[in-house]
Amino acid sequence: MKPLSSYIDHTLLKATATKSDIVQLCNEAKHYQFHSVCVNSCYVTWAKDQLKNSNVKVCCVIGFPLGAMSTASKVAETKQALVDGADEIDMVLNVGLLKSGDFDAVLKDMEAVKKCMPHGILKVILETCYLEELEIIKASELAIQSAADFIKTSTGFGSRGATVQDVEIMKKAAKGQAKIKASGGIKDYQTALEYINLGVERLGTSSGIAILTGEASTENNY
Repeated sequence: MKPLSSYIDHTLLKATATKSDIVQLCNEAKHYQFHSVCVNSCYVTWAKDQLKNSNVKVCCVIGFPLGAMSTASKVAETKQALVDGADEIDMVLNVGLLKSGDFDAVLKDMEAVKKCMPHGILKVILETCYLEELEIIKASELAIQSAADFIKTSTGFGSRGATVQDVEIMKKAAKGQAKIKASGGIKDYQTALEYINLGVERLGTSSGIAILTGEASTENNY
């Protein structure tokens, strides 16, 4: 297994996050050698500057946390995030359109974002807490059809985060055509290891330090 730290997108997405909080996030990511920091788009430039001369990447969320904004808005946010230095994009799928059965619109939404970054890493957040099993399968299939690199469970702002059942459904639907990121509620070493053993290749969490050190997590939303 790779070092556990290399699976982790060290995350801070709460509305009250300050610039000094982002500096701390980046310093922690460098110290513990996390794969990336995951931030809202307003902080991409700031995070990129803090991480210069390091191997830590900047991951930016798009259409966060609801996924319900227009495709044009998601595309504009993505383009700006890439200009600002984002290395990876985590976009939220339009859950309402999926549940409406408008699969063509859901696909085009994701395709439009991927078109902005044909060679970059795109993760599509399904927000599985709101989906039935067949909807998780369909969302996974559409994300793969859009050429997304990862399918991701959760924003951490829904009614719950990742579950083993969600990941197992996603893994079966993906058939090795996309990687899986589990996020939301991953707060300790044993939980992180359980998901990695299931085949998850990235973990989104604000409790990365607690996972690595075995300390109790004080984070309450991701």
